[in-house]
Amino acid sequence: MSAADETRQKVVKLVQELLVDEDDRSTITPALISEKIDQVLSMKPKWAEGLDREAVTDELIRRFSLWIGEDTTLKSNSGHDPWLVAARKQDWRYWQRYREWLERKLSYKAVEALDKSTDSVLAMLEDPRREGPWDRRGLVVGHVQSGKTGHYSGLICKAADAGYKIVIVLAGLHNNLRSQTQMRLDEAFLGYETKPNHEDILPIGVSEIDSDPAIRPNYATNRTNGGDFNAGIAQKLGITPEQRPWLFVVKKNKTVLERLLRWIRNHVANVHDPETGRKIVTNLPLLLIDDEADHASVDTGETVLDSDGKPDPDHQPTAINKLTRRILHSFSRSAYVGYTATPFANIFIHERGETREEGPDLFPASFIVNLAAPSNYIGPGKVFGASGKEGREGGLPLVRQIDDYCTSDGLNGWMPPKHRNGHQPLINGKDALPESLIEAINAFVLACAIRNLRGQADEHSSMLIHVTRFTAVQTAVHSQVEERLRQIKQRLTRRIGHEPIVSALRQLWERDLKPTTSGMTVSHPDLVIGDTFGWDEIEAKLADTVSDIQVRMINGTAKDALDYADHDGAGLKVIAIGGDKLARGLTLEGLTISYFLRASKMYDTLMQMGRWFGYRPGYLDLCRLYTTGELCAWFGHIADASEELREEFELMANSGATPRDYGLKVQSHPVLLVTSRLKMRSARNLMLSFSGLLLETVAFHRERDVLERNLSTARRLVSSLGTPEENPTRTRGGTRQTWQGYLWEGVPPSDIIDFLTAYKTHPEAHKVNGALLSQFITSLVAEGELTSWTVALIGGGDGMPVQLRAGVSVDMLRRAAHGSHTDRYSIRRLMSPRDETIDLDEASWNAALSITRAAFHADPARHGSGEPPEAPNGPSIRRVKGFGAEGVPARPDRGILFVYVIDPSLAGDEAGLPTDAPPVVAFSISFPDSNSGTKVEYRVNNVAWEQEYGAAD
Repeated sequence: MSAADETRQKVVKLVQELLVDEDDRSTITPALISEKIDQVLSMKPKWAEGLDREAVTDELIRRFSLWIGEDTTLKSNSGHDPWLVAARKQDWRYWQRYREWLERKLSYKAVEALDKSTDSVLAMLEDPRREGPWDRRGLVVGHVQSGKTGHYSGLICKAADAGYKIVIVLAGLHNNLRSQTQMRLDEAFLGYETKPNHEDILPIGVSEIDSDPAIRPNYATNRTNGGDFNAGIAQKLGITPEQRPWLFVVKKNKTVLERLLRWIRNHVANVHDPETGRKIVTNLPLLLIDDEADHASVDTGETVLDSDGKPDPDHQPTAINKLTRRILHSFSRSAYVGYTATPFANIFIHERGETREEGPDLFPASFIVNLAAPSNYIGPGKVFGASGKEGREGGLPLVRQIDDYCTSDGLNGWMPPKHRNGHQPLINGKDALPESLIEAINAFVLACAIRNLRGQADEHSSMLIHVTRFTAVQTAVHSQVEERLRQIKQRLTRRIGHEPIVSALRQLWERDLKPTTSGMTVSHPDLVIGDTFGWDEIEAKLADTVSDIQVRMINGTAKDALDYADHDGAGLKVIAIGGDKLARGLTLEGLTISYFLRASKMYDTLMQMGRWFGYRPGYLDLCRLYTTGELCAWFGHIADASEELREEFELMANSGATPRDYGLKVQSHPVLLVTSRLKMRSARNLMLSFSGLLLETVAFHRERDVLERNLSTARRLVSSLGTPEENPTRTRGGTRQTWQGYLWEGVPPSDIIDFLTAYKTHPEAHKVNGALLSQFITSLVAEGELTSWTVALIGGGDGMPVQLRAGVSVDMLRRAAHGSHTDRYSIRRLMSPRDETIDLDEASWNAALSITRAAFHADPARHGSGEPPEAPNGPSIRRVKGFGAEGVPARPDRGILFVYVIDPSLAGDEAGLPTDAPPVVAFSISFPDSNSGTKVEYRVNNVAWEQEYGAAD
């Protein structure tokens, strides 16, 4: 970090402290900030030299306009003794110095929120001073790239203050991520650079606040490429209870973990278990942090259950899971905290899984915490928008869809989706880049230049190119990108033949960057401050900017992670080309441009690949994501699935449920078909429950005969029903809502089952399978549920009228095709969210709204503001229907089938429908919540699964 940056940080920190002391923080204005800056500079006049007061003011305005969401927690206090009180925290020096160090870089609100959140997690662990055996297992779920490392760094500091003596951090599968994590903890916890030579200590990070050697933690691993726990360390290392805490940052690697386990048993264990003879540690409490806990740590072996549903105690877990559990099982007092953004694999762990040698499985039985994000976090909801009636709404204008990377049939071209190892990336037989990637590189050059003009020259800037998992193909892409950059550098620095490149850069700035920045300055003034400089100033920066850019392959070595630290004060400008090594955990500092083609559709893999989520202070408007329409659609889909699961989580937390209750709910959720089945412990089938879910058809056949069959099926259903309520009107929340259409109540389940059996759902509609739904309804009818149905025929669209029986006709809906598919007509969203309330009376609607609001936790990553919702959400509606509420009886007997008709003439050319296509019938079903536990079996073979979703991790 440069001296100017260091001075600016100190001024910001001190001015922030003065402003925090203001009684009325709403009066914090630029004028008041200026007054406080003068106050600080009067104490340190030297700091005024070269100080960028405008940058200080902008940073403080950003910090004081920030708001932080609220965490949500499911917990079980079984076997737990509450212990964390204020008096216990009085002399906590590790946390105090970490807090003060963070205050230089973060808003006081962010630091206060971290303090509160880490206190909450620590309190759910056990008191390290508590005698006797204890074991706590928890999971912390953060948003992708939202600051999970900062959170567990704070937790480690507090745990060490409280008396935990051994801290083990499992940090990814590759050297680069392990090294990156070690460096972060060097700064945040240890306070010095870890090197192989323990005598060569360079104080960094928190040591700038408090460097007292008396509290200096010990380390067993270091930041170098060979710094993982190795045989040399194991031979020399000895630990006694009186010593300061020890930190181990290790890879999830079989050899490393075996070595660590052997060392614990041979050099740390102090007693033998009288029953089993195992060597165990009773005098040193352990905290084990599992970073990316859903990756490698989950036992992917087939679990065999006996007739009582209990796992086989002789089951052999997979290697990383087995060794992690054996390490925990070697301590009589241990706490395990997993951290992940994609927790669903962990929730599929059998909650009673236990084996003799390994002890309990890693199910988070003690707690699950959903971390909220601050308002400056940029996540899937902000990038891709929220789901609305006409598709996704409110997304940032940063995504650029591309289609020139392969031929229209997807089989040839520069990077076809199903290329093999050894593929040569060519365009029309030539060694060249697609125009979209050339534009993306140009956008990166411009973004770096503009950031320099904004005073961010010392900040890191990165571009990600993620197009293949094969190292050999990455190498070919690296050569192409390096050659392209070499040409740009030569021409701009020598000023020979530079005109075409300068012209292309200027056109891109005028066509894209300039209007995007202007628009976002108006639409998102809290995130973007508009530029006042013109093209001449940008052009003057181009030659120097492009000369600083390097092209790197990310292939798993520690050097990849070290580069950012080595460039502090200069700002590394790097184009990173990688595949699976980049897909998880590794932070690309200052990520600005992403070019992304990999098409895994597994929920967890895809979300983890979203390296572009995170924090983009002062350059969000310059960020771009170049990707395919299909990937945009998948990200939208998983953002919606994630949101509904978080809403369900909040409802369960509000009702006092435990992690075990949530696990049982999620394990049968069909939305989670989009995660690795291997992590679900099922080789060929899934047991699904549709209770408490809303399912809608968004993929349709295009063949005329199938469309005719489905139309006839709808007409047969409607003709079998009695007299409907026409254009139903409901009063709720003081307003009247009317639907154009018809409503039938008291419909027998046989009519619904007949409709679903006859209607031909598309095989790509994995969650809406007519035969499976029929089977599920039949099973619940046998339990006395879903015995009285409501059918709603909803119209009111822009299309032509269609008659379904004499006297019953509706205006068809307009639903434009989403994405170009060779085998189906796909849409974004079928129904309007309010449709699901059509069968609620006012008391039920109000009860559902009350439940929604009571469970609501404001989270900027999910909600645009902190305001509670004005209408009930889906999970609350289905909960009231299934379980009732105060003054509202439960009606688990009532399901609702919605029928819609889409006008094929308004679907657009991409729909691929015949010119004389009949109306397209679509449906959705809302199932009330249920305690029955009834499930149906979904079968699929491995080949079909991998073709659709990609191989498991």
